Amino acid sequence: MSGRVEIEYCTQCRWLPRAAWLAQELLTTFEAELTELALKPGKGGVFVVRVNDEVVWDRRDQGFPEPTAVKQAVRDRVAPEKSLGHSDK
Repeated sequence: MSGRVEIEYCTQCRWLPRAAWLAQELLTTFEAELTELALKPGKGGVFVVRVNDEVVWDRRDQGFPEPTAVKQAVRDRVAPEKSLGHSDK
């Protein structure tokens, strides 16, 4: 499987560094599984992670994500057989 990840972040809140850091974490972990990772500027306090257009993390409902939680959500959709090592514990 492969997938496209989109991280939509609030420009008004200056969350680009957080979004870029999370993007780097995901690209490092899933370099063979992801076909694309997009950073999408947004407004109104948005910080949403989507995999193949499915919301897997929304700050409004779940708070800011720990990278491990997002990696698990992405893995479950693009590479369910992939071990995340210590992140799976």
